[in-house]
Amino acid sequence: MGKRANGEGSVRQRANGRWEGRVSYVDPATDERRSVSVYGATDAECRKELKKVRQRIDEGKPAKDAPDTVASWLKRWRESSLAASDRKATTKALYGLLSRKHLEGTSIGDSRLDKLKPSDVEKLIVELRAAKLSDSTVRQVYTVLRQALDVAVRDGLPAVNPAAKVKRPAVARKEAVYLAATDVARLLAAAKGLRYYLAVLLMAATGLRRGEVAGLRWRDIDLAKGEMTVRHTLSRVDGELVLTEPKTDRSRRRIPLHSGLVTQLKAHRKRQVAEQLAAGNQWTDTGAVFATEFGTMCDPRNLLRTVEIAAAKIGLEGVGAHSLRHSAAVAWLESGVHIKAAADLLGHSSISITGDLYGHTSDDAARAAVDGLGSALGL
Repeated sequence: MGKRANGEGSVRQRANGRWEGRVSYVDPATDERRSVSVYGATDAECRKELKKVRQRIDEGKPAKDAPDTVASWLKRWRESSLAASDRKATTKALYGLLSRKHLEGTSIGDSRLDKLKPSDVEKLIVELRAAKLSDSTVRQVYTVLRQALDVAVRDGLPAVNPAAKVKRPAVARKEAVYLAATDVARLLAAAKGLRYYLAVLLMAATGLRRGEVAGLRWRDIDLAKGEMTVRHTLSRVDGELVLTEPKTDRSRRRIPLHSGLVTQLKAHRKRQVAEQLAAGNQWTDTGAVFATEFGTMCDPRNLLRTVEIAAAKIGLEGVGAHSLRHSAAVAWLESGVHIKAAADLLGHSSISITGDLYGHTSDDAARAAVDGLGSALGL
């Protein structure tokens, strides 16, 4: 019996407008007749892909490469599209970590890319929640998967993005935990004498994030006018300290400084000049306001450690650098500062974020509000 011939292939336009090319061939390994399809946006593009398949068959190679798994695609996406994107370095590092940790090494990573279904994505969400991941982490993992699959659809791998058919996981909004002004004052007193005391004081007085404080340079501060401008955030990315611009235009903001802070910053600058002279040629001139003994920029984690050390001294538990930001916001709002002004100082993109985070009041403030209205009504 003679060997069956391979077909030349045919091309047709599908109902959705795309073109499909199909060729039949004999699998040399099994001597069975098989067929394979290729797709293209145009007739010419489809014929070009069909020609590649016929050439592979003639050379004795598999008609098409083995289909991508979700994991293999995510790896390619990380090394190409994600790396080439204009996202912040910190965001790229986070997305890469989430992909490696929660997607590529899991059951969904073993799934074939072209066979992935919306129900597979929903199963992933259930598994992430069962693993006790936070709502925000579950949402971030979903976001990474959806964005990576968007690129896969763009490249013509799957026809649709199954993650796009799944509702984005919700994040329960939690009100921020804050300290009373008296406790903040106690914490600051306990931090005195520590190297980064002034940085902690600045966080408490301005509501800046620790990365924003660590990223401050002297050119960002106008001691004569008593104000500073937030232009950068310092973060650790892949083991390196990286100075990046804030995420939004609202995060780039000008903040007035209390006269007491201006006085302390002037004294701090004099001490830094003395350190520079003592360090000599070992000094690295980064222009950082809160530099190390040799002028290099201070890791934001050192500011967190300073807060934690001070909190431990006075018996406060669960207090971090962000607690000072929350405490400043609540203090402003309870003292009558307009929510729009508080949002501007905090760098929030909208006052709704400020309201959701700091929509509470202390018992004393609530009592004062009720008593004040009652008096006005003649009660």
